[in-house]
Amino acid sequence: MSSGSSDVVHAQRARFAEPLALSSGARLRDYELVYETYGTLNADRSNAVLVCHALNASHHVAGRAADAPDNLGWWDNMIGPGKPVDTDRFFVIGVNNPGSCFGSTGPMSINPDTGRAYGPDFPVVTVEDWVRAQARLADRLGIERFAAVMGGSLGGMQALAWTYLYPDRIGHCVAVATTPKLTAQNIAFNEVARRAIITDPEFHDGRFYDHGVVPARGLQVARMIGHITYLSDDAMAEKFGRVLRDHDGNGLRSAYGFTFDVEFEIESYLRHQGEKFSRYFDANTYLLITRALDYFDPARDHGGNLAAAFADARARFMIASFTTDWRFTPERSREIVQALLANRIGVTYCEIDAPHGHDAFLLDNPQYHAAMRSYFRRIDREVHA
Repeated sequence: MSSGSSDVVHAQRARFAEPLALSSGARLRDYELVYETYGTLNADRSNAVLVCHALNASHHVAGRAADAPDNLGWWDNMIGPGKPVDTDRFFVIGVNNPGSCFGSTGPMSINPDTGRAYGPDFPVVTVEDWVRAQARLADRLGIERFAAVMGGSLGGMQALAWTYLYPDRIGHCVAVATTPKLTAQNIAFNEVARRAIITDPEFHDGRFYDHGVVPARGLQVARMIGHITYLSDDAMAEKFGRVLRDHDGNGLRSAYGFTFDVEFEIESYLRHQGEKFSRYFDANTYLLITRALDYFDPARDHGGNLAAAFADARARFMIASFTTDWRFTPERSREIVQALLANRIGVTYCEIDAPHGHDAFLLDNPQYHAAMRSYFRRIDREVHA
């Protein structure tokens, strides 16, 4: 099915009875993956593109969800007919990873061993585990090799992992606003967010489902912390500055005394984002996925040598970063590029001058979209040669 901003897309389900062996040594059995497809798979099945999602995204990549028409895919400006990833040319697949809370088996699902929600008992998952689950879905769909695997942020980590886990099954890796591993600062941000959730009185050691409650305050704070890191200082200054709400002519509240109310526009924005997030995202999923972020480090098993981690990769790479992304800085993308060049692997690197910070990979930046469009036209020429 083609997908664009006006197209309705139906989610599909695939159930797997065979257990999925996880990096932790645990096994996930009798699990489901929810996915969507866009475009048409060609006769020789050579035009498939896998899109990997980031922390709070899902399989719903483009178009409008059939069960929620107002729900526009999170990368709809990138993927669809005539867009940089043109679904008139490519067959695009979006998959919801195991452990998420948007339909695939995760902490909210029933544990077949206990008959109750997994909750905190859901096994630890890694980026590599997600890639192995995606490969199984590709097998189910009869796709032996992807023309490209792409993703931004945490999705970019998955695209990278495809190149060393399944080097023969991927033609191109398109990794945007990503990193070969988190810095200590990034892990620290994740830990503060997790503590906000865990210390919420409604968390109940992850068994909050049994109590009919949600650790909403913890989720709100976690999202606020995360959202600050997704925006650049310039973007926040331009959008909000130091604008006050409900103040007197001196820029102060008329009443005396300290207040816990919202005073600055940026505070209002962050609270709104936090409250919205707490209504649709699962707390156990947040803990699980941020740990997967922390664990990602392809060089770990190679003595810290990133080049060695990509020594077997056969894909060609498109790496893109953004100048104001201080969460995953351009320097981290350049580390990936240097590791690839050390292996004489073909790589295109694009560093976009954009003011929006980490979230720039989701936005309509003409230079960025032009680079993506050009690269996917190159892939299309190979597919249809």
